[in-house]
Amino acid sequence: MRANLRLPPRVLAPRLGAAYEHRGKSVDPTRTRFQVVVVDPALDTAALLSQMLASEGVSVSTVPTAEEALDKIRQLRPQIVLAEHSLPGSSGIELMEQVLAADPGLDFILLTADHSEELAMDVIRRGASDCLLKPLDAHKLKECMRKLLSQAEVRHKTAVLDHELLDVYQFEGMVGRSPLMLDVFAKVRRISPHFRTVMVTGATGTGKELVAHALHKLSPVSSAPFAVCNCSALVETLLESELFGYVKGAFTGANQDKRGIFEYANGGTVFLDEVGELPLPAQAKLLRVLQNNEVQRVGSPVPHRVDVRIIAATHRDLRKMVAQGQFREDLFYRLSVVEISVPRLSQRREDLPLLQRHFLEKYSRLYKKEVLGITRRGQARLASHHWPGNVRELENVISSSCIMAVGRVIDLQDLPELFRAMPGESAPEAEELLSLDELQRRHLLRVLNLVQGNKARAAEILGVGRNTIYQMLGRYRGGQGGHSSAPNKGNA
Repeated sequence: MRANLRLPPRVLAPRLGAAYEHRGKSVDPTRTRFQVVVVDPALDTAALLSQMLASEGVSVSTVPTAEEALDKIRQLRPQIVLAEHSLPGSSGIELMEQVLAADPGLDFILLTADHSEELAMDVIRRGASDCLLKPLDAHKLKECMRKLLSQAEVRHKTAVLDHELLDVYQFEGMVGRSPLMLDVFAKVRRISPHFRTVMVTGATGTGKELVAHALHKLSPVSSAPFAVCNCSALVETLLESELFGYVKGAFTGANQDKRGIFEYANGGTVFLDEVGELPLPAQAKLLRVLQNNEVQRVGSPVPHRVDVRIIAATHRDLRKMVAQGQFREDLFYRLSVVEISVPRLSQRREDLPLLQRHFLEKYSRLYKKEVLGITRRGQARLASHHWPGNVRELENVISSSCIMAVGRVIDLQDLPELFRAMPGESAPEAEELLSLDELQRRHLLRVLNLVQGNKARAAEILGVGRNTIYQMLGRYRGGQGGHSSAPNKGNA
């Protein structure tokens, strides 16, 4: 039943903080009129709701059944759906699950005459934005709608802005608007016309090879070869042959002369990735290339002149290796005439939304899938991760999620398993014996701890109002929750 509703692609873009539209598709930044669908079999209630909401500047459509609601949602692509709990032949909760399965970014409000707090918390946990009690309070309804519409407008404008910023902040295959990355871009621009040797440092997965490609592409020798050697991927016996070449008969299997990487890239650029893994004998030969612009093939006494630019990259601390005698000091100073340090993703978290969008567009095109965005709760989970694998880890996560996505938006269930549990969350079997109230209390405190006590942010992640957060905290602190307390800072 959940797979029956298929929504057109554009339904997602106005509602998701990072709900992305593909390049080339129009995005209307001036759109302010939103669609609301009301599902209620009582015609007088539907008419009353329509009248209440008309003053909020939205277009309201009313339908009496879940089946008609699905047709209307396909047609109108609304931002908000209000549905009665009891519907003919179905229920508002079943409709909610079907609609949110197809579009997790849609705001769904359940209307019910059941004054049960358990029901309200249950539907909110399942993805509802709110649960309003009948008879409806006009002031409360309008306040709720204004909040949701305001959030939808902000997300729409953010999506438009992100679409524009991605073009502005792309630099030779790299994406970033953080001060650290803008500094990297500026250094590449200044260095590329003049360098002979450059050292690029940074943790694994930060994008050191992209920096090397940018340096070569912007250099005067961009039309010449760009040769890459991963020094950590070759065994010591083959490394010198790959770097410097060999002559026929130099060793068993050497049936003909072969150029090494330096001769192949003559006139261009050689990129030595993970240069810290070079054994000392190879370091000595590399130093000769830098000093004399000559390479000597394995098994040959004859040197060959070469003219190459060298970019070396490493995730290791070469200064420490020099002090320990594991890396030649003279070679280190030859390679590090100019140094570019690439920051970790955790040091440039403001780049995360742009990088998510960049990879989302890349892999939705590659896999030929219309994956347009990431839900707010999905973004919150990605934002809470510490990214030890840096940009490469993020790229792998988005690539995997694009493959796993059933609909046109990535939600929690599409993310890798690591991201489906909150940081510090216990294994499911350890929580099976907990009461629902205790599980709810622990989850609330985990979220508050994650957002450093910011109750507005916690309310957004949990999908409830901020007043609900205060009520829950008051209940837990005053009742059975007195043995634990939530963070008390950043309450705005």
